[in-house]
Formats: sequence, C-alpha cells, structure tokens
Amino acid sequence: MTQNQIPLQAPRRVISFVSSATETLFALGCGEALVGVTPYCGRYVPNLGVPIAGDYLKADIDHLRSLEPDLVLVTSGIQTAFAKRLTEAGLPVHALPLPASRFGILENQIALGGLMHCVAEARALCTRMEAGFAELIASTPPLRPTVFIEMWCGRHLRGIGGLSFIHDLVELAGGVAVPTVRSEAYPVPDLELVAALRPQAILFFQEPEYPVDAAATLAGRGWSWGPRIISSDITKGRNIIHDGPSFLDTARWLQGQLHKTEA
Repeated sequence: MTQNQIPLQAPRRVISFVSSATETLFALGCGEALVGVTPYCGRYVPNLGVPIAGDYLKADIDHLRSLEPDLVLVTSGIQTAFAKRLTEAGLPVHALPLPASRFGILENQIALGGLMHCVAEARALCTRMEAGFAELIASTPPLRPTVFIEMWCGRHLRGIGGLSFIHDLVELAGGVAVPTVRSEAYPVPDLELVAALRPQAILFFQEPEYPVDAAATLAGRGWSWGPRIISSDITKGRNIIHDGPSFLDTARWLQGQLHKTEA
C-alpha cells in the first residue's frame, strides 16, 4: 500500500499529514523541506508558516501533485484508507506506525531521520528524550496514584489500554493507569469497573469543538468519591494524544498535575 523505501537523497519537498512528524522534522532541523501540512501541525510548531495541504483524512489530489512532493508522510490506523488513496494516485507515501509505547515514538523519530538523511540528529533527539524519561522515573514519588483517562475525540468516549503510548505517559508521570487492558490501545471503557476501582485521578482529554464539563459528567454518573480532575487539551506540552517530541513535556506536566499538593 505504501512506498516505505528510504530515498537515495534527502527529500526536498515534504508534505506532512502527521502533526508529530511535523514537530519532529523541525526538531531535526529539516523544517525547511516542508511544503504542506495539516491545520493541526501549527499547534506544535510556533509560527509554522507552511501552507495547508489538506486535512487529516482528506486532501485534493491535484493540489498535492501541484506541490511536487518527493515525500508524503501519513500514519497507520485511521489514515490507512487515506494513505491508500494517495499511494494509488502515484504520490510518494511513507506511513509511520502508530506508536504502541514511548519506544515507538523514538522509533518513528529514527525512521524520519533515515528518510531525511539526518540519522545523527534523530539519534541525538532520542537520547535527549530518553534522558528526560530517566529523570522522570527517578523523580517519581513513592506513592503512585491510580489514574483513569477519558478521551473525548469528537463525541465518542475512549479509554487507554496497554497498547497505547499514553499508558507509558501515565507511568512516566508516576501514575498507575486503570483499568489495565493489555490487548487494546483505545478501548471503550467499562464505566462500572472504573467506578468499582475508584481511581484517585481522572484525566479528561477534550478537543475544542467538543468541550467536556468534567464535574457535571462525574456527577451524572454518581462518581462522588472525590477524584482529582485533570484536564488535557490540544495545547503543546499538555496534549496526551500527541506523540511528537513534546511528549516529554507532556509527561513532565502530567507528573506535576498528579503529584502537586493542594494549597
């Protein structure tokens, strides 16, 4: 479906439909190669200034051809059908796998380094992130609160399982994700089970178009044991569903939220 060969020369005209890849390219010093991005990429690269090439799941093929890309970046999962359409149109597509862990994030950074012929820079970035992970783990307080994550992507509720990099995010921040679902990435949560487990913190992720009233949501379920409520959104450094280099900043932010003392 995709053309995942390493190009003989570093691509000079790149379209990125993956915000984490866009952030990574700038972190590697390759941002000048971008000729098209999504409306969401600017959340993670200040003053991005690159034209919008299309949305996450749709784009005009003729417009993409007019940009003359030598690399088009997509991801697996929900973008699979979109990637297939781009490939069938003859565009040079490379699909980055959705990371199942923080190690998958690092693997994608190395892969991008290979594609852009800047492997040394990619490995240096990964080394810095690994050092940050180690600092977080070393600074984790002995008491690790249990955490339930609600992700409201649109109007549909999802939790996290053992095959999501967000599970790693919770662990790096010094929490324990509940309930543990090891064979899924983003399951529909069993709310009765969550209520029985009484997590100490509940982390809500919400998109701007679909705000969530956390207090009203918990009250409507009768969840009155007083969990700490943490809110995540699309802001760089506190967006739990973003897997670019700022994932480390998000882990640091979440550690502060989980372990801060009440005034």
